[in-house]
Amino acid sequence: MADQKFKAVAFDLLTALIDSWAFWIKAAGDETLGRTWRLASLRLVTTAGIYRPYEETVFEAAGEVGVSGERADQLLEDWVAGKLAPWPEASSVLAKLASQGWRTAVVTNCSQRLAEAAAAATRHRFDHIVSAERAGFYKIKPEAYKAGLAALGEDASRVLFVAGSPHDVPGASAVGMKVYWSNRFNDPVPTGAPKPFMNQPNLLALSDLLAGGPEKS
Repeated sequence: MADQKFKAVAFDLLTALIDSWAFWIKAAGDETLGRTWRLASLRLVTTAGIYRPYEETVFEAAGEVGVSGERADQLLEDWVAGKLAPWPEASSVLAKLASQGWRTAVVTNCSQRLAEAAAAATRHRFDHIVSAERAGFYKIKPEAYKAGLAALGEDASRVLFVAGSPHDVPGASAVGMKVYWSNRFNDPVPTGAPKPFMNQPNLLALSDLLAGGPEKS
C-alpha cells in the first residue's frame, strides 16, 4: 500500500464513523425493532435519488415498521442534542489523520443540520461536511459523491472513500474513488460491485494505510 497517491479522505458518516445502529435501537426501545427501523430508513434514502427532507424519511420508516411518531421525534431531538456516539476507535483514528495533515470530508445521507451534529460527535474538525441536502442528492446517486469531490477540489483518483454501508462500495467506486470498507458486520461485497481497495472489520487499519501523509504533488 506504500505506493498509494491519495490527497484527501472522504468518509461515510452515519455508519463508518457513527454507531447509528445503537442509536436507532435505543430510540426504538427494542433491538430488533430498532434494526428494522434503521434498515427501512436506509432503504428509503438510498433509493430516493433527489433529496427530499431527511427528517420525513425517519418518520416514514418509523411508520412502516411500527415505531411511534413520539419515538421518531425523540431520535431527532437526541441527534440534534449531540447524543450520537462514534465507534470506539473513530476519534483516535481521525486524530491521527489530522496530525498527519490529511484533509477530510464527510458525504452523508441526511440533512445539513443533522450532518453537522453527527460530525461534531466525532470530535474531529472536517474540512467539508457534505450532506444529501447540500448535494441535492442521496447516495448512491453519483451526484452525491461528486459533491464531496467538488468540495475537496480533488479528482476522484486522489480521494480515498471510507465506507461503512455496503451501498457505498459500488456508489463511491462508480465515480472513480478507491474504497476502504469498514465492514463491521462482515457483509458480502454487493453483487456486481468491484472489490473494495481494503475490506476491514473496523477503522484501525486506516491509520497504517495513510501513515505516510497525503501526496504532495
